[in-house]
Order: sequence, then structure tokens, then C-alpha cells
Amino acid sequence: MTDHSVKHSTFTLERSYAASPATVFAAWSDRDTKAKWFAAEDGRYSLDFRVGGTEAVHGGGDGAGLVARSEYRDIVPDERIVYTTALYTDEVLSTVSLTTVQFVRDDAGTRLVLTEQGTFLDDREQPEWREQGTGDWLDALGRLVAPR
Repeated sequence: MTDHSVKHSTFTLERSYAASPATVFAAWSDRDTKAKWFAAEDGRYSLDFRVGGTEAVHGGGDGAGLVARSEYRDIVPDERIVYTTALYTDEVLSTVSLTTVQFVRDDAGTRLVLTEQGTFLDDREQPEWREQGTGDWLDALGRLVAPR
């Protein structure tokens, strides 16, 4: 018998950006713009931003073959994105997640609220790693959309 484990985790991250919801949303929906803050090191990055469309990002500078494949489930322009993601490590399923991103106009520009619900399998990834990595790319998004 082998040991298999499942961890469930939910986290919510919020960021405020001094840019309109349309500008922040556009940074998610355009392949070349999103690649700058989300997948800059991945020459194979793909994005088909539409309901039913997919996204794939490849990583693993430490030798592990990481591939995240997402499918867009709901898109309300300038307001909401909902997608599911399966993360594979060396072609073995590591996590499955549901992510909701909300773009809320506020006095400063946009308050982005991202909530992710994840299932983490067999200790191949930890929830705190995912939360840290997600926060890092939201910070990179902020640097991209910041007024100059």
C-alpha cells in the first residue's frame, strides 16, 4: 500500500493598483502583456483568453518539469475571471484549483481580490508555496500597471 495524502486550502489575496479596472483586466487578457508579469521565463507560454479557452505555463528551473494548465470558466470584462488549474510535476498531477479574480473600482483605481481553493496531492506542493507564488506574481502585475 502506498501513502497518498490530500490537503485542501483556501486563501484570498488583495492588492490595490493605481490603474483602472479595464487596465488591470487587460493585463490578464492579453497574452504578451500577461507573459511579462506571469510567465516571463517561459517561451512556450500560451493563452487563449475566452470562456472555454486555455492557458499553459511551463517552469521548473530546479530540474522539475512543471506545467500548469488552466481553463477559463467565466469571464466578465473588467469585473471577474474564474478559472480552474491543474499543476503537474514531471507529468504527475500535483494540484487542482479553482481561482476567482475580482476587479473592483475604488478611489485609488482597482482593488483586485483573488481567491483560490486548492486540492494538494501527495505533498508534491504545499499551500503556503502556492500562496507565496501567487502573491509574488500579483506584485509583478502591480509593477507593470503602475503609472510611470
